[in-house]
Amino acid sequence: MEFLLASAIGVMTAGGVYLLMRARTFPVILGLALLTYAVNVFLFASGRLALNAPPILLAPAPFSDPLPQALVLTAIVIAFGMTAVVVLLALGAYLAAGDDRVELAPSQPEQPTRRTALLAEPKADEARP
Repeated sequence: MEFLLASAIGVMTAGGVYLLMRARTFPVILGLALLTYAVNVFLFASGRLALNAPPILLAPAPFSDPLPQALVLTAIVIAFGMTAVVVLLALGAYLAAGDDRVELAPSQPEQPTRRTALLAEPKADEARP
């Protein structure tokens, strides 16, 4: 069981890192989500795998630790909020630039977008009416 769980964490981490290296924003967001899933499973597994074990009791018996479960629940909430923020940032960048590429290739010059043209200040030699 431990080998299967460790393999699943490794596969999710590898897939997340691969998606983070993509040049588009949507795979990067999916890679971050996959990495958060891997971290959540790792945190959950750090509390030891105990089947049919009750929470902490007074008698010395096998029990399941509630702390990793609380950590995973907190991590899920934080990851959901951060994913929403990253999606909104990516959507804003796409609407501003007109493309969802993460970065331009070194051979391509940076092309002005509509927003940068609006934000550009007028030159000093231009007279204003």
